[in-house]
Amino acid sequence: METEQKPLESLNTDVSEGTIALPSAANNNLPKLPPATANTAQWQQITQQVTDFLAELPGYIGSFYQKYSQPILTVLLILSAIVTLKVVLALVGAINDIPLLTLFFELIGISYSIWFTFRYLLKASTRQELSAEIDTLKNQVFGK
Repeated sequence: METEQKPLESLNTDVSEGTIALPSAANNNLPKLPPATANTAQWQQITQQVTDFLAELPGYIGSFYQKYSQPILTVLLILSAIVTLKVVLALVGAINDIPLLTLFFELIGISYSIWFTFRYLLKASTRQELSAEIDTLKNQVFGK
């Protein structure tokens, strides 16, 4: 049961090579299509340009990073600080919703404020000691 394949015969013998026309009696007024090879050449050119760009993309990114590394790091640090702040605020909000824990933290805050006032703010000598500690801390942080 072998099937034989007949060679394709052209219906339009008067049409030039590379154009296609619809078979009918009045096909003189119909537009002719361009050959398919011109369209594929254009696609190949576009594909080649995209491939070249993607091949050079790591180089572009590397040079961009080398040129703007300091601003990129600054923006990343600011964004990470914002995210950290949001997480901490969410955590404090979750802790604040626990009824007994809120009162406990308020008591701790009030107790520390009272201790700090009695320890450093009532006498002139302890205020000078606090001022000296603050100056020492400034010098350590800012390097003066």
